[in-house]
Amino acid sequence: MVERPEIMPQIPVMEIDELDSRNPDAGGASTSGTVSNEVEVTLTDDDVDITRKRLFNHLSSYKAFDLMPNSGKVFVLDDNMTIEEAFLRMHEEGLAIAPLWDAANLQISGMLTSSDFILILIELHRNYAMATNNVNHLSTISAWKEAKLQLQRRPLIQVHPDESLNNVVVRILQNHVSGVPVLYVLEGSTCPQLLHVACLAGLLQHIRRHFEHRTAYFPLLQHSIGTLQIGTWIREIGSARELKTFAPNYLLSDAYRLLIDEHISAVPIVDDKGALINVFCRSDVISLAKDNAYARAPLDQTTISQALQLVDTNARARFGICTRSDSLFTVISLLSDPGMRRVVVVEAGTRYVLGIITLRDIFNLIFRDFS
Repeated sequence: MVERPEIMPQIPVMEIDELDSRNPDAGGASTSGTVSNEVEVTLTDDDVDITRKRLFNHLSSYKAFDLMPNSGKVFVLDDNMTIEEAFLRMHEEGLAIAPLWDAANLQISGMLTSSDFILILIELHRNYAMATNNVNHLSTISAWKEAKLQLQRRPLIQVHPDESLNNVVVRILQNHVSGVPVLYVLEGSTCPQLLHVACLAGLLQHIRRHFEHRTAYFPLLQHSIGTLQIGTWIREIGSARELKTFAPNYLLSDAYRLLIDEHISAVPIVDDKGALINVFCRSDVISLAKDNAYARAPLDQTTISQALQLVDTNARARFGICTRSDSLFTVISLLSDPGMRRVVVVEAGTRYVLGIITLRDIFNLIFRDFS
């Protein structure tokens, strides 16, 4: 997992013309920026229950060890690295999350995420003079983590390679984390071996790999996302949480605070008509490590559009697009693309943004009764 970059180019994975040709009904979408009427397909309780139970049984029969690729590498950061060094290394390797190694105690001490860097930048912005004068006490990752733990202390979330994939999913969902290290301790040793970092993307790829040609086995996957209680939507459609959007000139400082305060991983960027331009993600903060751009980009003077110009345009797509009439399996197929973490739902004719579906939304739907 950790070899696959999450910082992706700004071009969506699918052009809307492709969606039109693949969805005959999409041509009837409203061009006025309003929500069009969707043809409802009856969703039965059996469809939901059968799909959830079959997926649950499948994942129960596989272990965390089965998520490991046949070949690859796992990156670990020494917690005595400076924040600047860690920031740069994660950018160079395309990482949005990395385990931390505590050499003094011979253990994995925690996980460094893009959210940590956002919080660091917000703190530096909030009190620049004090942070500059006291940079030594936050100069290393361990110092930052220790300061953070004064506010929220909890043990490292981890899994054993013999734990079922169900346990892995539930552990990630219940603890609201991006990924969990798979750790193994040899008999007679106290030093853990880091085998893998399990995440929802890897779990979804596992599901697709086993059932790509047997989708009828899961009737829920055939239903359109417009008929399911999944994702975050605009007010006119309604959902547990109303969809937030950004204008291109939205300030970086305000965008970061909203992402952190509202516990949101990404927000669509729209024009004055509500049409999709791009998506701003938490993980995009890693791109600011390029040539120390964060030092030259004051949060209260830099727009999200300017920040996204630093995103690696040679990497894979950062998000997918679909319409409300697309099936859940279509969305899962898009999210199975390495590096893709979200799909934006738009009107086919206008690219008017209606909603967004994330990896976590998919698993919350499947594990709603089990987690």
